[in-house]
Amino acid sequence: MRPLTPAGRAEVLTTARALAARGVSVAEIWHSGLARARETAEILGGTLVPSQGVHTTTGLAPEDDPDVVAAELNLAAAPLMLVGHLPQLARLAAALVGEVALAGIAFAPATAVGLERRPDGWTIDLVVPPRA
Repeated sequence: MRPLTPAGRAEVLTTARALAARGVSVAEIWHSGLARARETAEILGGTLVPSQGVHTTTGLAPEDDPDVVAAELNLAAAPLMLVGHLPQLARLAAALVGEVALAGIAFAPATAVGLERRPDGWTIDLVVPPRA
């Protein structure tokens, strides 16, 4: 239940601004409900202003099964942003794009990894570290 540190908040804001500068637009931001994920989602939401808001959802806690969220993402009609925890988000990305596609990506706090669903499957669209 620890909150983000001042440095953590600054890193998330840097990432949020970098995403906005790249034209990233999402309809909704989902987060795990845990303190740091909620704060992170709120900071991102304040910059990206998702039309459907920022909401707590299940399946994004550190030990949750990534296949549950992957199934929801495969049904989503609008762009979503997920804010969760490691190692769960790295496992989710691997379930969608495959481990090989993630080689060289550092899943570190405040890093955004954008995935795009195409007719032939998921692909990595962008990677934005907190010092972008």
